[in-house]
Amino acid sequence: MKIDSISLWRVAVPLYEAYNTALGAMDTFDTIITEMRGADGQIGIGECTIVPGYTHENGDGGWAFCRAQAEQLVGVDTSDGKARLDPYRLSDPHAVSVLQVAMEMIEGNPILAAPKAPVRVPILNTVNSKDLDVIPGEIDSHIADGFGTLKIKVGWDVDKDLQRLAVIQQANAGRAKLRVDANQGFSQEQAIRFADKLDPDSLQLFEQPCNSKDWDANAAVAAMSPVPVMMDESIYGVDDIDRAAAMKGCGFVKLKIAKMTGLDMLADGLRRIRELGLTPVLGNGAGPDAGCWIEACVAHDTIDNAGENCGFLKIREQLLETPLTFEDGAIVLQPGFQARFDHDVVERLSVDKVQFGTAAATAA
Repeated sequence: MKIDSISLWRVAVPLYEAYNTALGAMDTFDTIITEMRGADGQIGIGECTIVPGYTHENGDGGWAFCRAQAEQLVGVDTSDGKARLDPYRLSDPHAVSVLQVAMEMIEGNPILAAPKAPVRVPILNTVNSKDLDVIPGEIDSHIADGFGTLKIKVGWDVDKDLQRLAVIQQANAGRAKLRVDANQGFSQEQAIRFADKLDPDSLQLFEQPCNSKDWDANAAVAAMSPVPVMMDESIYGVDDIDRAAAMKGCGFVKLKIAKMTGLDMLADGLRRIRELGLTPVLGNGAGPDAGCWIEACVAHDTIDNAGENCGFLKIREQLLETPLTFEDGAIVLQPGFQARFDHDVVERLSVDKVQFGTAAATAA
């Protein structure tokens, strides 16, 4: 399938409130999106949000990569286009995923096909507040909205994190499963001290305690933690999945489309995790609705736990023309759904844009 045109936008998507992680607080998602057209009129979309500190990539570099590659992809067959991106899947995975998924969508990848009947894809939500008095009400609200799994960010201060977690566990009272995520915020010594004090009540996992490159530190924590460790920031491909599986105490591995770079590669990675005896987790909580929809399409027949693709609940404005359906703690994939960007919203939130091919000629 030949690529006729590519439009790229870099958008600043405002959040309802600052999203707090050990990597920093975010008021907006710095997101790159593409709309790609095939020669026969097919439309494909892609999206990524590069969070500072989460990955070795950065927003400026990702934007420059997408611009340079998009210009070269116009007029190229999608199979050749994907081959051209292959050398960059480890160096620029987030940026590659923007273009890769759009090409797969143009090709009609069945993973993105609308279902014949509504399909529920359960997701989690985050306990975001640091105010201990506010937390019980926030948890009650999440439970009322149907969430059966909640995520708690830690990685700032061991003692304060433990105190906040204890308040959350007491307020939760066993109603929801809890995932604790340090986002690489702890040193090995801090993470071990934190894990040693954990009360396992309702705790499903302890995610990425230490720096993504420090496998030894993460392994040391996993070996003594009373709850299984989940690896996330360290994972960029099958080799990393295999390495995590060899880690004593690692029970979960999380993947995202932005790091596995493509639909089939993401689905294959999730199956590989299961084959190795671990539990696969999927989803990005720091990205808008387009990526959440893409990951939900992969999730519904590859994982059996709450997806983490809940970023669309954090944003003030949805990028998709037809909003995602959210009901009782789940994204509902609807029959006949077509993923198209709302150009009025995209243009209003755009901080930079570029077009190549027919779209550029039409705009001119």
